[in-house]
Amino acid sequence: MKYQLKEKAWRMTFLVFATCALFSCSDDENDPSKDDNEPPLSEATVPTPNPYLASEHYSLTHFNSAQTDAFPYAVKGGTFQMNPDDCASTWSGPVNLMTLSSTDPDYMWGMCSDRVSYIHIADGAFERVAEIGLPNGIQMNTEENLRKLVDTQYTSTDQLYADAVEILGKYPQMSMSNGNYVICDNENYAYTNARTVICRYKLKEAGNPKAGIVLDKQVDMAPYMDNPQTLVGMVMTYDGYLVVASGNGIAIIDRTMSMPPVVKLIPDDQVITNSAAVDEHNGIYIASNSRTPGGKGIMHKFVWKNGKLSEDEADGAWTASYDGGPEAPAIKMGYGTGSTPTLMGFGDDEDKLVVITDGAKRMKLVAFWRDDIPEDAVPVDAENPRIADQKEISCGLSASTEWIQSEQSVAVSGYGAFVVNNVIPNTVPDKIVAVLSIGPLVTPPFGVERLQWDTEKNQWYSVWTRSDVSSISMIPAISTASNMVFVNGYTEADGWEVTGLDWGTGATSHRVIFGQTSRGNGAYAIIQYMENGDLLFNSVGGPFRVKL
Repeated sequence: MKYQLKEKAWRMTFLVFATCALFSCSDDENDPSKDDNEPPLSEATVPTPNPYLASEHYSLTHFNSAQTDAFPYAVKGGTFQMNPDDCASTWSGPVNLMTLSSTDPDYMWGMCSDRVSYIHIADGAFERVAEIGLPNGIQMNTEENLRKLVDTQYTSTDQLYADAVEILGKYPQMSMSNGNYVICDNENYAYTNARTVICRYKLKEAGNPKAGIVLDKQVDMAPYMDNPQTLVGMVMTYDGYLVVASGNGIAIIDRTMSMPPVVKLIPDDQVITNSAAVDEHNGIYIASNSRTPGGKGIMHKFVWKNGKLSEDEADGAWTASYDGGPEAPAIKMGYGTGSTPTLMGFGDDEDKLVVITDGAKRMKLVAFWRDDIPEDAVPVDAENPRIADQKEISCGLSASTEWIQSEQSVAVSGYGAFVVNNVIPNTVPDKIVAVLSIGPLVTPPFGVERLQWDTEKNQWYSVWTRSDVSSISMIPAISTASNMVFVNGYTEADGWEVTGLDWGTGATSHRVIFGQTSRGNGAYAIIQYMENGDLLFNSVGGPFRVKL
């Protein structure tokens, strides 16, 4: 298997382009002056905390039930050169989706594709005190093997593929079937998946973490959900039930896993590839993709009410179609959205929306009215009135750019939204091999964009774009205290880094540069910062703490 490597011509083109135009504000058709009137992110209305989660922040994937990817901790500006080998770390992987808040502020749960860990974080520490493997014969990868994947200076994708098969198995991307969405509840149970099995873990002794972790409960969801290959999402309702998603539908299961799940399958021509968002009234928002290239996807709102998953409009449920597209090259999956839906607008905010990116080659940011459609709403599509607005994303890239697409959810704070382009023009068949190749071996994607929702005009406008910023596969995150949004990318000059961009202007405010080591690659995980401002980097080789 031969894949296209970076060319000298590309390097020269990029250097010239980056010198000429590092970033741009909105074009004349938008209204960038409005951004000056936006309050600081720290004053934005936030989702209602879910009382059944361990903490208001970081106790499930995408940080909260609304899936906003926003956190309240301050992060200082500046440029920091960091060697991951000098940082307190643990080894696990290759996907270390997130490090979860527990009920004890001195500890966090390490959740990844090959194990569950308990990590001591008090007083600047980052020490794994206990770990346990996943069921179904899933092997814990050794530090030696993980170091081989991240430290080897590969010269070809074929060489990397061979090592990935040796270490991860015949189909390396199958490792992504485990630990892909995770939760810690208010009793300090940690939930994850081993393919189709939901697993609940707890400490052997609540007051003595070093005594170890036990697999407390497990249930195989396959027989209930039309035998999917894996699970693709998990969130918590506001009355303490788990919402589990597979390609075929969603299920509600009690946290004790002692009762049969309540299941709702979606139409046969649709498939779910990402998780759901939940509002405080137990509205459940999940997007499905068409199984046919170019077919329409569906945004679903189910309502969990009186022990039933309702699709009844009288209960507030609804469906609406959105545009699909062809199969995208590496990183992006499927024919529709790559986004877990994100809720926008909370409390007394005027507009209540749910947002995704669609499946078009040049994706659009799509907002749906999530409750009653306002009387002043002007339909974008008369046959699809749930769509409040949709706007094509440019990321500042040229009009000739064929693909602008994303596998990441839309990061949201207030009425601001942030999206990234992480599609490359050439295809690497295995998603794990692709995510390890892009950057060092394969030309990385570039382009990000910040948008704002106008509550008066009921439409999106673009605030700024950065065509020179790379975001490969990590989920972006927003510091509301510091008005920054963070991405993880790669450049030939500096290697891997986390880049923080000013929310209002797009200017680079923060850089943590790791260099050429692939330990600076976050491989589908989410970017986190700790309460004291340290970076908690969920690396392909395992999470580590960067003291800033």
